[in-house]
Amino acid sequence: MANDKYAQPDRRPAVVAGASSGIGAEVARVLVAAGTPVALGARRLERCEELAAELRAEGGEAWAGRLDITDSASVEAFAKGAEDALGEIEIVVANAGVTQPGRLLEVEPERIAQELDVNLVGVQRLVRAFVPGMVQRRRGDLVVVSSDVAVRARPFMSGYAASKWGLEGLTNALQMELEGSGVRVSIVRPGPTWSEMGGDWDPDQAADVLNGWIKFGLARHPHFLKPRAVAEAISTVVNAPRGVHLSLIEVNPEAPLEER
Repeated sequence: MANDKYAQPDRRPAVVAGASSGIGAEVARVLVAAGTPVALGARRLERCEELAAELRAEGGEAWAGRLDITDSASVEAFAKGAEDALGEIEIVVANAGVTQPGRLLEVEPERIAQELDVNLVGVQRLVRAFVPGMVQRRRGDLVVVSSDVAVRARPFMSGYAASKWGLEGLTNALQMELEGSGVRVSIVRPGPTWSEMGGDWDPDQAADVLNGWIKFGLARHPHFLKPRAVAEAISTVVNAPRGVHLSLIEVNPEAPLEER
């Protein structure tokens, strides 16, 4: 695409929501290493500030702000802070998420509502804060981090599965609404990944979850992804040339080599 209206600016500031650990932290590292200024957002501001300082010490450009995607005022304040610090935001990675194990008939409705608020409604709050500016500039990338539970629901994770199924429906609708606007909306759908999510589960509940995966054929092998692999896939999506839209990327752990 040689036409100037498809040209990308040399500087493309990015926002990473859920940047305090796991996939979000690795996305920040990968983007900054490639020369992208990054605003790191999460409720754990001190973790984001530590990572931003680390990235700046390595020669990158990074800013950290507190971000609670269940709070519209927090999202709006973070968006203003990010743009004041880095300029117009060209890339948004919606990565924040929560999940807790449990049988649906025993889980409190308030907990299901919280998972839906963070994992689904929170993404719409980010869309409202950042995407109108992208539409006005006729360019930008929004990457929504989903999960393979969106197509393969897992037992004892019903709220998480519901939120990710809904998230992909919301994102698919948004892709159609923004078609022709110059704004690319993409889904990155990781399989099982090592991260802090699940690190605070009760060991017996965690065992129930994993055994449920095995029972229903959802754990064909023991390998998990490292967060870096998902981060590199996200980098590939946002760095695709104009005229190319990587609308859905699935990232799964490769199975161990079988004995011959």
